[in-house]
Amino acid sequence: MKKDIKDIFVLFLITVVAGCLLGFVNNITKEPIKRQHEEAKNKAYKAVMPDADRFEEMDADYKLMLEGSDYYETCSVDSVIKAYKNDELLGYLITITDNEGYGGDITLVSAIKSDGTINGISILTINETAGLGMNAKKPEFYEQFAGRKVDKFVYTKSGATKDSEIDAISSATITTNAVTNAVNASIVAYDYIKIVSLPDVNGGAN
Repeated sequence: MKKDIKDIFVLFLITVVAGCLLGFVNNITKEPIKRQHEEAKNKAYKAVMPDADRFEEMDADYKLMLEGSDYYETCSVDSVIKAYKNDELLGYLITITDNEGYGGDITLVSAIKSDGTINGISILTINETAGLGMNAKKPEFYEQFAGRKVDKFVYTKSGATKDSEIDAISSATITTNAVTNAVNASIVAYDYIKIVSLPDVNGGAN
C-alpha cells in the first residue's frame, strides 16, 4: 500500500515537473516564433507593396466584405492591412482564402492600390499538384494580375486579349479558378472598404 502511494506521488511529481518545463520552454519559444511569423508576413507584404514603410491592420468585420457576392461561400477575408508611406495611404493588402483549390485551401494576399489597381499578389499557402497547380506560384502566372484595374478577372485557355483576362495554368483549371476567385474576392472586399471608409481609400484621413 505504501509502495503504491509512493509510486503515485513520484508519478505526480514527474507530471508537475514535466508540465513546468513544457510551460517554460513554450514561454521561451513563443516570442521568437511570433517574431518569425511577423517577419514572414512583412516580407510577403513588402513583396506586393514594396514602397510601403508601415503596415497597419484594419479594424473591421471581414465577414461583411463578401456578403451577397459570388464568393461568399467559397472565399473568406482573413485580414486587411493598410499600407502607408510617409503616413500616406498607398493601398490595402487583403488576405483571402479560397476553399476550392484542387489540393485544399489556397491563401493569397492581394495588394490593391488606393485607385483600385492591383499592385500584385503573393500566394501564401497552397498544396496543389507539383508541375500542374503548383505552377500558380510561378511569376509568369501570378504577375498577370499586376498593374490591372478591373471589376472582375476571368481566365481563358485561348490566350488573354483583355485586361480582365488571364491565361489559365495548363492542365490546372481548378487551381486557376481558385486563385482567380480569390483575387476577385479581394476586389469585392476593396469595393466594400471604399464605401465604408472613402476618405482613407482616397488617401485622406485615417
